[in-house]
Amino acid sequence: MVENITAAGLTRIEARVYTALLEAGRAQAGQISRLTGIHRRSVYDALERLIEKGLASWIKENDERFYLPEDPRQLATIVRAQQDEIDKVLPGLLAAYNSKHEKQETRFYKGVQGLRAVLEDQVREGKPVRIIGAARNANDILKHHLQQYTRQRVGKRLKLYLIYAGERRKTKVPFGTVRYLPESYATPVSTNVYGDRVAIIVWSEEPIVILIRNPSIAEAYGKYFELLWRIAEP
Repeated sequence: MVENITAAGLTRIEARVYTALLEAGRAQAGQISRLTGIHRRSVYDALERLIEKGLASWIKENDERFYLPEDPRQLATIVRAQQDEIDKVLPGLLAAYNSKHEKQETRFYKGVQGLRAVLEDQVREGKPVRIIGAARNANDILKHHLQQYTRQRVGKRLKLYLIYAGERRKTKVPFGTVRYLPESYATPVSTNVYGDRVAIIVWSEEPIVILIRNPSIAEAYGKYFELLWRIAEP
């Protein structure tokens, strides 16, 4: 229970003192110290902080102070208040993050997780995706991740334009348009162009992804795609 309470922003000592107070119903600081094994001075400090957080109060009887626990639902109020504070500072934090990371124009990924990162980025970007050399074994490698991506993409009305090399597909691509080039154009590499990004994917046993964020490079690859699209057959 103590670990769960600390998730609401209480220190471990505060959580132990509050738990002891709940079990006792009401108690003096000395009693809580004996119950928890925490030094009395630390108990007093924790009680004061719990009072500030609305989780404890006190009454005086015969010149002696007794502490009472307050409704545990106050923990939820504390969490909501913390979330409100995070929401206030988050735009500034994101601005600082983005200002430093815009210079990081190229990222390298390995494995299925790297492919998932690109697919999730495409959905977030929300721009049409143009694919040169679409992989026929993508479903075998990505499995249910590809199905999830398709649902998200179709839900956002995110269009795919794919250029395959070789024989025609038997199944349709949801919310996508496909064209074909001769088998001689086939390679184990596919290029995804979307927004200001280019993702180059090597479909090996352990896929390799190079994600480039650069408007000029994306524009150049986009023109190359349009050239191939014009000569490809529906």
